[in-house]
Amino acid sequence: MRRSIATVSLSGTLEEKLTAAAQVGFDGVEIFESDLINCASSPAELRARAADLGLRIELYQPFRDAEGVGPEQFAANLRRARAKFALMAELGVDTLLACSNVSPTARCDDDLSTNQLYRLADLAGDYGVRIAYEALAWGRHVDDYRHAWRLVAAADHPRLGVCLDSFHILSRGHDPAGIREIPGDKIFFLQLADAPLLLMDVLQWSRHYRCFPGQGSFDLAGFLGHVLAAGYRGPLSLEVFNDVFRQADAERTATDAMRSLIALQNSLVASQNSLIAFQKQLEPAPDLDGYAFVEIGVDPLGEIVAERMLGGLGFTRVGRHRTKPVHLWEHGSARILLNRTRLNRTRPARDDWQRGDAAVTAVAVESRDPGRSARRAAALLAPAVPRRYGPGEADLTAISAPDGTSVFFCRSEPTAGSWLGDFESLPPVPAHSFITGVDHVALSQPSHYFDEAALFYQSVLGLRHDDPVEIADPYGLVRSRAVTGARGAVRLVLNVPALGGGPSPESAEFQHIAFACTDIFVAVEAVRAAGIPLLPIPANYYADLAARVDLDEAAIAAMRSCHVLYDRTDEGEFYHFYTAMLGRRMFFEMVQRVTGYDGYGTPNTPVRMASQYRHTAMAGLD
Repeated sequence: MRRSIATVSLSGTLEEKLTAAAQVGFDGVEIFESDLINCASSPAELRARAADLGLRIELYQPFRDAEGVGPEQFAANLRRARAKFALMAELGVDTLLACSNVSPTARCDDDLSTNQLYRLADLAGDYGVRIAYEALAWGRHVDDYRHAWRLVAAADHPRLGVCLDSFHILSRGHDPAGIREIPGDKIFFLQLADAPLLLMDVLQWSRHYRCFPGQGSFDLAGFLGHVLAAGYRGPLSLEVFNDVFRQADAERTATDAMRSLIALQNSLVASQNSLIAFQKQLEPAPDLDGYAFVEIGVDPLGEIVAERMLGGLGFTRVGRHRTKPVHLWEHGSARILLNRTRLNRTRPARDDWQRGDAAVTAVAVESRDPGRSARRAAALLAPAVPRRYGPGEADLTAISAPDGTSVFFCRSEPTAGSWLGDFESLPPVPAHSFITGVDHVALSQPSHYFDEAALFYQSVLGLRHDDPVEIADPYGLVRSRAVTGARGAVRLVLNVPALGGGPSPESAEFQHIAFACTDIFVAVEAVRAAGIPLLPIPANYYADLAARVDLDEAAIAAMRSCHVLYDRTDEGEFYHFYTAMLGRRMFFEMVQRVTGYDGYGTPNTPVRMASQYRHTAMAGLD
């Protein structure tokens, strides 16, 4: 099936949009009328440009308020339609999208609308054009695809069919199963868009918050399954109105869009036993058994502080890379690489030279089949990270995530060819045993690429994503979303300023690594004994905790004395504490999950953020 994207989904001039769509492999485009009006190229020149790029112009849109109007207005509509049909002939496009009428003067008269749609389609036939009639979610009298289909069926014209748009159908809560009752050859066009679930005016929701499949909350695989079961065989086209996409780099957005379509098609094939043959199916994502390592980039002073903190957390330096300024630290199954490197700073900090800096620069997942993981990543357009190898070094595949973090696929068995063999062993030292592994990694995201990052990790690594949440920072809002692998072996938390751009809460730039333990109080005493400063938690938190949670006074007192935070769900309990900052944007967390707890202590996050601001200011580091 062909893949298409609406030009309204991309930023730039129309010529730039066509180029971006072609560069990432789209087969066609929908041309949005305002893009053409604003374009300096003639329709004939655009047709030639699209052909040179290997693109087919699938649809011209929109033709508004076509039906349910008085005689004078309909005569004007036909004059307007003749001009558009002639324009479409120059563009080389044969399908026009006609939207249901939204005017307050529109008439609620199905017989009238049916007659006018017939006459419009009859005129279109003179130009070799088809009309795809779409029920807008905010249509004055036609806001349901089933109503639109009744009008089209009653008109019974070969040049008239329906356009089905997932947003207009799913945002209104309409049952898409009725699509199966529409003959496939009368579904002239299909538009796909996802969206987060929001309680707001549907028009504003549509114009500003649509996103690509897999980035929102709609069941697009189920929706598409109904459309294909009806017999539709036209292009799968993305029509996404989104404020972020209108400003973002067009090729980057087009890549994100293509990745979403590939993942959507693959999920449909996997769940519905190949209702229709798509392009080459993705290889299944191999199971992930956890983190092989997390790499922390440090500057020279940051390296000193990081080594002290890791030592205080019970880690032991066990290896030195043969050719790179990288050291391997271990505690239980948790491995940290310290890499002395030049760090990119997203914002200046006048005190960095005083306290050093550190940031998560790479994560490596334990893949059951690293080669298959790498092939899946390439099929999903994940950019490879070029790497230099020394003699005998392991050939690890690395890809670049949207936030710039490198992602490695590997196995950590101590066998020939393992990445562990790249490190020279250092003299053994007594081992510690209160950490069991890496629980999760929290990564800050560049402004405007939050949804892209969630889709990237979800599709490339085969993770599931939770709905995003907004967390109150003392100086703004932070938007957060977790993506999790099977059995919780790999967990990532993605954070970004909720409003994006401009002054933003500094905590949205914070990153941290959370280590799992089996006894939070044993862990906190060991860390304290090593002299590692913990993030102080105010007494007010524990007074509130005692009021809202049924815990005995001794338990509350123990948590208060150790700066341990607590959360509880129906599935289990969660204990955690934080270290002081490592540099200006990174810290560590220790967590204990009890029974089936699957969250991240999110109710405690505002307390952590406020404490970090307060502690930083008191230390004179702000």
